[in-house]
Amino acid sequence: MKFKRVPKHIGVIPDGNRRWAVNCGLEKKDGYQHGIHPGFKLYELCKDMGVEELTLYGFTVDNTKRPSEQKKAFQQACVDAVLELSQRDAELLVMGNDKSPCFPEELRPFIRRTKFGKGGMKVNFLVNYGWDWDLMNENGLASREISRIDLIMRWGGMRRLSGFLPVQSVYADIYVLDEFWPEFTEEQFYRGISWYQGQDKTLGG
Repeated sequence: MKFKRVPKHIGVIPDGNRRWAVNCGLEKKDGYQHGIHPGFKLYELCKDMGVEELTLYGFTVDNTKRPSEQKKAFQQACVDAVLELSQRDAELLVMGNDKSPCFPEELRPFIRRTKFGKGGMKVNFLVNYGWDWDLMNENGLASREISRIDLIMRWGGMRRLSGFLPVQSVYADIYVLDEFWPEFTEEQFYRGISWYQGQDKTLGG
């Protein structure tokens, strides 16, 4: 599918994993592993469309207050996602409070941008991320290497940013989908892109 104007940088909030799991008769923790495959479907669509940069929420500092079995599950899902991405073409940056024990040790090598395969699209993965940690970092804005976001897509129906890169999101268009993240389809993605095409990009409206 061709689009006349493609967002350079797309941010994704993949919400609804736990609610999807409950609806399917699973335990809440089981939803996270089911969120990995949709992430790679999205990655392929963005790459084919010519998106230059893609940022996805892994988990936030606030998420680590959830029950331990859920915490372990989303930490492992993040590690598994990065290991799979390492077999593809991308330039990965894992962004989050890596000094916390909640940050997976396996992801520590990727807190500096790392080229996988032929490189190409920049992929930013927010892991143990907190907006206040980002803004109040001792070296200035921790996420300064990440560019301004054009479009944020949030699955799961919630109308909020949940602290998603507040500086880079300042002028982003935000599209919310009611479907849960594990229910991701190509049609949902194109629906968001089509909506973005129709927005007035003149500041002030």
